[in-house]
Amino acid sequence: MESMNGLARIRGAYTTLGKKEQRIADYILKQPERIIHHTINQVADDLDVAESTVFRFCQRVGFKGYQALKIALATDVVAPLQDIHEDISNEDTPIEIAEKIFTSNVKTLEATRQILDGAFLDEAVALLLSARRIEFFGSGGSAVIALDAYHKFVRSGLFVTANLESHMQLMSASQLTTDDVAVLISHSGASKDTLDVAKVLNERGVPTIAITNYAKSPLSKLCDVALYTVSQETEFRSEALASRIAELSLIDALFTVVMMRRGEEGRESLQKMREAISLRRM
Repeated sequence: MESMNGLARIRGAYTTLGKKEQRIADYILKQPERIIHHTINQVADDLDVAESTVFRFCQRVGFKGYQALKIALATDVVAPLQDIHEDISNEDTPIEIAEKIFTSNVKTLEATRQILDGAFLDEAVALLLSARRIEFFGSGGSAVIALDAYHKFVRSGLFVTANLESHMQLMSASQLTTDDVAVLISHSGASKDTLDVAKVLNERGVPTIAITNYAKSPLSKLCDVALYTVSQETEFRSEALASRIAELSLIDALFTVVMMRRGEEGRESLQKMREAISLRRM
């Protein structure tokens, strides 16, 4: 666990932390370079907390102690993700630009894999398998991800739906029940359209799963289970654009585990889909 990206681990654990620990997390996330040169005593003094509180925080986010956290943060600060492709220049050839983008995507996937919580993944899968109906929600760029999720899960034999228009989403959300599950996708976790849907779902008592990039976003606080991605904004690509591949990979993982758990039922559903699609081939 200690080989994991330090900042990614803190972001991923944020919602599980107490108020004092969240203060420490905010302090580190805003100025990780200071931690590298500070002693545990200095951090404790800056935040007016006990050294033992800082030490327990380090353990809560997956490190043996403060020194181990400093080492992980040093790696983050010395070789940050954005350096990989913010170095793109007008002199770069197309293949050089492509290589930098591919490398960035690999790093985004690896950072997301590092913070993926197995317990939350299991909980999300259990909700999907027990649902009478599964509906995917997203607005803007996240609507495309929601549609991709629908495209995958319609193969499962489960009852799945997706609406891309915001008014239709609200109308559909109002009809879901406690027997259903809603999956809300939002990179920022602060999209008004998606938050409005989440509030309707909460009022209806509908179980919810969030896929988002920010552990302390409004959406993650509204949903029952949250799965997080890790991406960074750069000069040439927004953070949301870079996160798409991680969101798609999380959905792939959910779909694959669901299909494995469904066993023969899943295989039969997949076969029916293949037979139907074969009618469109010459």
